[in-house]
Amino acid sequence: MDIYAHPPLTKQAIALGLKELGVKEGMTLLVHSSMKSFGRWIPGGSQAVVEALEEAAGASGTIVMPTQTADLSEPSAWSRPPVPESWWPVIRAEMPPFRPDLTPTRAMGAVVEAFRRRDGARRSAHPQVSFAARGPLAEAIALEHPLVPPLGEPSPLGRLYEHGAHVLLLGVGHVNSTSLHLAEHRADWPGKRMNRQGAPMLVQGERRWVEYEELAYDDSDFEAIGEAFEASHPQARRLTIGDCLARLMPMRELVDFAAERMALRGAGSSGPEPSSTSE
Repeated sequence: MDIYAHPPLTKQAIALGLKELGVKEGMTLLVHSSMKSFGRWIPGGSQAVVEALEEAAGASGTIVMPTQTADLSEPSAWSRPPVPESWWPVIRAEMPPFRPDLTPTRAMGAVVEAFRRRDGARRSAHPQVSFAARGPLAEAIALEHPLVPPLGEPSPLGRLYEHGAHVLLLGVGHVNSTSLHLAEHRADWPGKRMNRQGAPMLVQGERRWVEYEELAYDDSDFEAIGEAFEASHPQARRLTIGDCLARLMPMRELVDFAAERMALRGAGSSGPEPSSTSE
């Protein structure tokens, strides 16, 4: 991909594209993004994308992004890449605890890293699946984030659902759509199970390795569910900004639709068998 083969893609052009897609002032947006997907040189890079989002949603809008830290987790379950078993006790004992202001994201992309550092952004306190939010609803969405369930009803995802948020995918597929994990909590299917998890946390000012149980998340059917939702719901919209396929859809309808589909997991051809992998 030659980003210099086309004229620069400006912040204003991105903002105009987002508005054409359907982003309106006052919207609450759960954004997932890939900087590379734009396929153009963007003056200002990730900062320009963040500012374009803010311009499209306006001062009355709230922007939210997942700021996950998958490396603050049980090392025996690591697969990308795995580490020697002899390292596990060292990781559990020495991995620094999660700090909302300091701990960087892992594999979330340049836009997310720029946004989490944005003045006024509020980051939730979960050690693995935190969210950053900025705007009038930031406190309501990110203030409380219980350790368990990390992506269930009491989490920022539950608050986003309640506030009628929209999911905005910028150059990424539905497999990246975190809101579908909320649907997993709501659905029941044969084989639904829990995993043992752990993370370094600050507990009363002291660093501790905290163990807990979480849902064995399974994103293997996310793409099929998302595509089916788009095909059957006219509220879902698509637009290309540069080379970036941007998709906007209402979160409530998406989660409700996904929960119904997930209830068919393991039912022959109606859905894929649950896997043991997680995002």
